[in-house]
Amino acid sequence: MKHHVVAVLLLSILFQGCKRKAPDDAAKAPSPSPRKSKSESGFEMVELAGGSFIMGDENEIDATPHRVILSPFYIDKNLVTQEAYEKVMGDNPSRWKAGDNPVEQVRWSDAVKYCNKRSELEGLEPCYDLGSWQCNFAANGYRLPTEAEWEYACRAGTTTAYHFGDSPSKLSEHGWFEDNAGGKPHPVGGKLPNPWGLHDMHGNLWQWCNDFYQVDYYQQSPEKDPRGPKGGETKVVRGGAWKFSADSCRSGYRYNENPGYADVCFGYDIYGFRCVRNAPDAGGPE
Repeated sequence: MKHHVVAVLLLSILFQGCKRKAPDDAAKAPSPSPRKSKSESGFEMVELAGGSFIMGDENEIDATPHRVILSPFYIDKNLVTQEAYEKVMGDNPSRWKAGDNPVEQVRWSDAVKYCNKRSELEGLEPCYDLGSWQCNFAANGYRLPTEAEWEYACRAGTTTAYHFGDSPSKLSEHGWFEDNAGGKPHPVGGKLPNPWGLHDMHGNLWQWCNDFYQVDYYQQSPEKDPRGPKGGETKVVRGGAWKFSADSCRSGYRYNENPGYADVCFGYDIYGFRCVRNAPDAGGPE
């Protein structure tokens, strides 16, 4: 859950002066042309060419706007569905059972195990060591997106609060949240996609990212391919969910939750995920 910000960070920000703002010309930067493809096992993915963007939200104390440069990657077009999860893992932990609904009640550790199993089914090298929970970013298999990759994919070349603008007035056309979800998650792909063809980047379920959460990480993260702090107590989740406010669905809004390493931990029906994998500079999936 969102942590209270420590006094040290508050004092640091006061001494640093006003928050940095994303340059107005950031929206004018050329956007990559996403390419749709299918993985060997039939999952729809979008290939993003990589590039630079301004990550963060000037209205959030833990999301100081800063420039990030990312390498190319593939990302699932939709949240992993219950049907897809059960096909790979053999079970469906979800509360709201429906094959085309996103799988929920999955912990970060469950999502990571799915990534490894999906990799193995396609003859790819798994990214995660399930003993240490460390990610091998050089592997060609599936993994959870870094927080930077997730926001880059969500923004899709935009610099506004949502990928469709600054006002939440049109959010009902693009995502499921507390005002329109009717108290439950919904089938994937039911709302308009973002400019790069990705569905449910705003709302429906919070999406697990690979990164540990740290409130002041943006002030010390590398510009190129940031992968989060080396350690921490919680993992980042992004995007908002069906019983959360429009405000929490903003592209730059950060949230966090316990990863649930132990089997005694259980997942909640507000968390889901989508997979990514490294992409070459050109060409389709390896």
